[in-house]
Amino acid sequence: MKKILTPLILLIALPSLLLAQNADRKFALGLWGGLTQYNGDLGQGFYNNKGQDNYMHIGLSASWYVNPHFDFSMNTTVGTFGYREDALNNFDADQFQWNAHMRVSLFKEERFKVNPYALAGVGISSLNKLKTPGVDLFFPYGAGLKINITPQLNLLIQETFAYTDHDTRDREAKDNNDAFLMHSLGLTWNFGTVKDADKDGVSDKKDECPNTPAGVAVDAKGCPLDRDGDGIADFLDSCPDVKGVASAKGCPDKDGDSVVDSLDRCIDVAGLATEDPATNGCPDKDGDGVTDADDRCPEVKGTLALHGCVDTDNDSIIDPDDACPDVAGTVANKGCPDVEEAEVDSAMMGLQNVYFETSSSKISEGYQAVLDEAAKNLKENSEVIIEIVGHTDSTGPESFNKSLSKNRANGVKAYLVRKGISSKRMIATGVSSTQPAGDNNTEEGRAKNRRVELKIKN
Repeated sequence: MKKILTPLILLIALPSLLLAQNADRKFALGLWGGLTQYNGDLGQGFYNNKGQDNYMHIGLSASWYVNPHFDFSMNTTVGTFGYREDALNNFDADQFQWNAHMRVSLFKEERFKVNPYALAGVGISSLNKLKTPGVDLFFPYGAGLKINITPQLNLLIQETFAYTDHDTRDREAKDNNDAFLMHSLGLTWNFGTVKDADKDGVSDKKDECPNTPAGVAVDAKGCPLDRDGDGIADFLDSCPDVKGVASAKGCPDKDGDSVVDSLDRCIDVAGLATEDPATNGCPDKDGDGVTDADDRCPEVKGTLALHGCVDTDNDSIIDPDDACPDVAGTVANKGCPDVEEAEVDSAMMGLQNVYFETSSSKISEGYQAVLDEAAKNLKENSEVIIEIVGHTDSTGPESFNKSLSKNRANGVKAYLVRKGISSKRMIATGVSSTQPAGDNNTEEGRAKNRRVELKIKN
């Protein structure tokens, strides 16, 4: 009997390494065989060779998968068992027995190849060739080891203890009911169709990603492989070995602009994707193809030739450097037209300066009267063309002063147009604080500088 117990103990200690698929093949048929031992009033025979001949049994089994830990089984065996000590203390019997029992596995069925289990149930045993033959009720319980050789084929090693409800089959009626122990080996075959809709080798019941495209490598759960663990499957990942982001197709994108870091010329600043390797991934706020770092006019869509700026009056002087961006001029005159001295004196025409409050381009009521007089004189001298030049003091940033000076000039021009003067007779420009009339270090001087001048030109 030690020869039976030793391999059983060794097999229980084996590591559970591989997967089974009995959840997909729920019905199994088995062929069994082994030795049967007696235990009763004639002698205590379990695991004791004294008085025991080699009594054999063979049988069939059918079992049904219930859940990962439980299955239900029915066994039918035929064979003999008995006891032989001397001429008086002996008996032999032919046995046909059937039993039904539940098996509970230690590990989940689908996760382990080698799985210990316990069993308990009920059965009937028919004994013949005895002085008192008959049918006994018995209660089997025991333990075993299930080894999944393949997803279909299993090897079972099982010990089944069976205690009957009779005490006379061995011709003795004393303290111990008749009992028997079955040392069994079985081979079972799992039947069933495994459904695998996406053909990835993982059954639909276990597939957590059942719609994987054909040919895509998957893991044990049926999901596409993701070697870098960035949540983007390898077959969709342009950089499968480096963690990345979905917006860059699985590649690293430090600034989040959808341009992968390996192609991004401005890796720390979000930019735009371009076909030019020199600017790809760099910011270009106005979208003119000149990156913000090189764009002299990042808020205005310009041209590469003008460093991202425009030249509204086409005088070859870009608007930021042009004191008269709407009128073609000369470099010597900062982009403004050359002004010739008029034969008619501006003062005699009633063209006086208009002054403004700090940071304002609103024409006060007092200076509206000045402009009304200027409009009257301009109507009387229809050949005269005037230049309207806006100025600021030096407070505030240059960009603000440039805009403010132009707004002041345009406001005066618009007022005169409303008074009936043709816009073609007026050129409005803004020169910021570049032409002060007073000292910008004093309030009095700054007040003189916040002005619009009206000058006659031919």
